[in-house]
Amino acid sequence: MTMRDEAENLLRRLVGDSSAEFRDGQWDAVQGLVEHGNRVLVVQRTGWGKSAVYFVTTGLLRARGLGPTVIVSPLLALMRDQIAAAERAGIRAVTINSANADEWAEITKALADDAVDVLLVSPERLNNPRFREEQLPELSGRAGLVVVDEAHCVSDWGHDFRPDYRRIRDLLDSLPEGTPVLATTATANARVVADVAEQLGSGGATVQTLRGSLARDSLRLGVLPLGSSEERLGWLVAHLHELPGSGIVYALTVSDAEDTAAMLRDAGYEVRAYTGRTDPADRVDAERALLHNEVKALVATSALGMGFDKPDLGFVVHLGAPSSPVAYYQQVGRAGRATERADVLLLPSPQDAEIWRYFATASMPKPDQAHAVLSALNSAGEPMSTAALETVADVRRTRLELLLKVLDVEGAVRRVRGGWESTGVPWEYDTERYERVARARAHEAELMLAYQRGEQCRMEFLQEVLDDPTAAPCGRCDVCAGAWYPHAIPDEARSHARGALDQPGVVIEPRAQWPSGMERLGIDLRGKIADTDRVEPGRAVARLTGLGWGQRLRELFAGTDGPAPDALLAACVEVLRAWDWEQRPHAVAWIPSSTRPQLVASVGSSLAATGRLAELGALDDIGGAPPEEPAGNSAFRLAEVWGRWRVGETMRESLAGVGSEPVVLLVDDLVDSRWSVTVAGRELRRAGAARVLPFALAVSA
Repeated sequence: MTMRDEAENLLRRLVGDSSAEFRDGQWDAVQGLVEHGNRVLVVQRTGWGKSAVYFVTTGLLRARGLGPTVIVSPLLALMRDQIAAAERAGIRAVTINSANADEWAEITKALADDAVDVLLVSPERLNNPRFREEQLPELSGRAGLVVVDEAHCVSDWGHDFRPDYRRIRDLLDSLPEGTPVLATTATANARVVADVAEQLGSGGATVQTLRGSLARDSLRLGVLPLGSSEERLGWLVAHLHELPGSGIVYALTVSDAEDTAAMLRDAGYEVRAYTGRTDPADRVDAERALLHNEVKALVATSALGMGFDKPDLGFVVHLGAPSSPVAYYQQVGRAGRATERADVLLLPSPQDAEIWRYFATASMPKPDQAHAVLSALNSAGEPMSTAALETVADVRRTRLELLLKVLDVEGAVRRVRGGWESTGVPWEYDTERYERVARARAHEAELMLAYQRGEQCRMEFLQEVLDDPTAAPCGRCDVCAGAWYPHAIPDEARSHARGALDQPGVVIEPRAQWPSGMERLGIDLRGKIADTDRVEPGRAVARLTGLGWGQRLRELFAGTDGPAPDALLAACVEVLRAWDWEQRPHAVAWIPSSTRPQLVASVGSSLAATGRLAELGALDDIGGAPPEEPAGNSAFRLAEVWGRWRVGETMRESLAGVGSEPVVLLVDDLVDSRWSVTVAGRELRRAGAARVLPFALAVSA
């Protein structure tokens, strides 16, 4: 039996088809890895069969006595699918990730016993101190094959650059000479391919690049510009059932995904939300429901992207456009992998560009924050936890974690047991590099707008953006063949969408714990917030990032300060009417706003009059002028408002006159970190309020 015969037998077991044959390029990749020990970069469309290459290669190498394959994979969803696929081919695959810590000891023993064919790890795991010290050296020394999946993440030119992927270069440098390496992606233009190939060839290794056509013959692309959220959601209500099979509705923000899912469920559709805020167990169940067609759609953010594999996915609809045609291609590529036709429709939003600008620089470090972290680590003399670093660098937790990853892969810090420490290697902000990346992001946004204009075939446009030399008109999209989607929005669907958008009410969860390390900021607070100081769960009219009232409040906040419009006051009353509080408030007070004092005062006074509550007025502001830019992380935000307000004598006397255990409604315009309502509420509690109920016009997210 030839090696190719052996490989095709493995392929047929993997796909469960006794007549299956290699697609163009698959055998070339397998042969380059097994016979020549090459480093191979495969750029092929979603559904081409990249995973078949590394599982067949694994089977061949293991049969020849080589060690296990190590696959660096970005998402747990991808790992679950790949483990199931490996089992079909008789390949023993396991994963080490944050969700299965209870299995690590068993997996470690299996690896030591050579009872594992494939180990899947996340790029973050490569820098886990325990994994890096105890398992990675042995694995890199005996690995038969290393696979870098979704390899475009290596490049900061890519649409989904992840700093953790930069550590893969260190892994490659540690491999014995001749160890085959496979990198795969479906979304890389020529610049990204060159960048990935350069990193893949670290140490002078030769890289074999195999690139095929990125055209997707099953996809029917279209763009339907609609002027308002009401029209976009109304279209979904009216026409979602007409789209083939089950699919994905993408939204740009968590709140949009959650709000849209709630609206569609209320309209009778079986849908679920899937975001970065979704509990991991609920994510798994939602994926299963979609795979088995138990739901019409998952309404998702980009959290459902790379790695989700449903070959018969019938449609992808976008409520708002991603910031890059490459990212768009990656997401729509989930559809139509094993069907003759799948529908792909973009419903762009006028707010898209604002969201793009926010995310464009999210992965770029700010020099002052980076130097604050490095200075703290250099002087600490011992490792510092992320929580401790929050009190020396004014940056939010998620951005601080990203900053530490960037500093880590650039050699300035390292993660160790107990936190982070400085390496002593000098670090300077690479202004030129980050300016180049920013310009590239802006160019990608312009290309996304060009895609929407529809001046050429939509599939051809996406192929050209990805530098695919086979780009040609598809003959199926709305540019080539005319609109395939209905435009009409029935009054009933429009009314349902309007009702959902007009429905106000968001819960404000109270803070329960003071941030760690506040003593470093000169404030003696630690541990749990005392029950006698805490506020109750509150309510807001809307999320500022949301649809409906969120959009109206964004416009209101951007304008000139003034009394609240009648429609907003009516929405406030509706939220209060639906509030299931244990005890109705007796009085209303408000936090004085530095930017919208008339707006906040008018809301407080109106609610007091409407509810026949005692009007306590505004707390005294004794903190001076607020900073030009709000603080970043939780510790600094608390420090910024600590001691800022007090209950004046007039308010104290009014509060005492309300009753023995008064309940106070505390009004604010915008709740972000929740420290303002926590601190102001604490002052009211200490002045005699039995309970404080926060109420805001908006929450930030």
